[in-house]
Amino acid sequence: MKKVGLIGGTGPESTLVYYKMLNHLVCQSSGGNAFPELVIESVNLYKALNYVAEKQYQQLEEYLWQRISNLLNCGCEIIALTANTMHIVFDRLKGRLEKVSSVPFVSIPETVCNYAQKLGYRKLGLLGTIFTMQEDFFKKVFEKAGIEIVVPDADAMTVINEIISMELEAGIVKESSTSKLIENIKILQERTKMQAVVLGCTELPLALNQDNCPLPCLDIMDIHIKCLAELCMQ
Repeated sequence: MKKVGLIGGTGPESTLVYYKMLNHLVCQSSGGNAFPELVIESVNLYKALNYVAEKQYQQLEEYLWQRISNLLNCGCEIIALTANTMHIVFDRLKGRLEKVSSVPFVSIPETVCNYAQKLGYRKLGLLGTIFTMQEDFFKKVFEKAGIEIVVPDADAMTVINEIISMELEAGIVKESSTSKLIENIKILQERTKMQAVVLGCTELPLALNQDNCPLPCLDIMDIHIKCLAELCMQ
C-alpha cells in the first residue's frame, strides 16, 4: 500500500471528505483489514485564493511547492491537490516535481477527463469558482481530448462563485442557494444542449448530487478520490 499526501485546506470541508472517503474506500478494498497512511498539508484557503485572484501565480506556485516538498520529506508515494482551483499552477508544480522525484502527482482535470471519455461525453457544462470557469487550465485538458466545455454567462458565474466562497467553503448549505445552482444548470443546458455538468469545485457536491441535479453530474471530488484509493492499493 502506498502512502498518500494531500494538499488540503482549500477548503477544509472538502479536505474532510477526502480523508474520510480515502479511509473508507481503502478499508473496504482491503476487506476491512487496512487503512491508508495519509499526510495532509493544510494551507490557508484565503491566502491561496488571494494569490489566484491577483494572478500572483509565482507566489501560489511557491506556496504550494513548499507543501509538496514537505509531503516528499514525509515519504509520500502519491501526491494530490484537493481543490480544482489550485490546478491553475498544476503544470508548473508537476514540472518541478518531476525534476526531483518520480512520485505521481494526480491531476483532478486529467482524472475527470479520463472518466468523461469512458462515458462517451462530447459536451459538458462546467461549474466552479469564477477562476475555474473563466481560466483555461481545466478546459484545455478536455479540449485536447475532443470534449467541449461550456460555462454559464458572467452574471451566473458571479452568483455561483459567491455561493461557493461565502457559503460552501464554510460548510454552509442553503436550500435557496442550491435552487439557484440548479436553475443555472437548467439555463446552461437549454442554451448549450450539454450532455452533463461537471461539479468543478470540490465543495459543490455539498449542495449538488445525482438526486437533485437536473442532468447527469460529474463529481470531481468523488472521481478523484476513487482514483487515489486505487493507486494507494496498488
